[in-house]
Amino acid sequence: QVQLVESGGGLVQAGGSLRLSCAASGPGRTFSRYAMGWFRQAPGKGREFVATVRWTTGNTYYTDSVKGRFTISKNNAKNTVYLQMNSLKPEDTAVYYCATQSRVGSLFTDYDDWGQGTQVTVSS
Repeated sequence: QVQLVESGGGLVQAGGSLRLSCAASGPGRTFSRYAMGWFRQAPGKGREFVATVRWTTGNTYYTDSVKGRFTISKNNAKNTVYLQMNSLKPEDTAVYYCATQSRVGSLFTDYDDWGQGTQVTVSS
């Protein structure tokens, strides 16, 4: 039911910055009940949790590898979540997906709807 559209990916040199956006839409607003988060998948690897934000409390959580470099934020009125990525490293190269948790579950794994992804490439 929930449609998620990511944008903001691209090619950047190591040390640079990118800002990803994800706009959510759909009936019932279940997409914003619990959390919206970001995941990424590098070639040959599984999908990895990156960051998430609880919609009601605003609490944020990050995987260790991005702490201090990435910041997740949200705009409630626009049903949009952002991922500000600074000090990018080649290891950050991946397809980044946003996702919505519309029911109770783990903030790190249990998401219900996914976007198509946006490519982030960090050159050395």
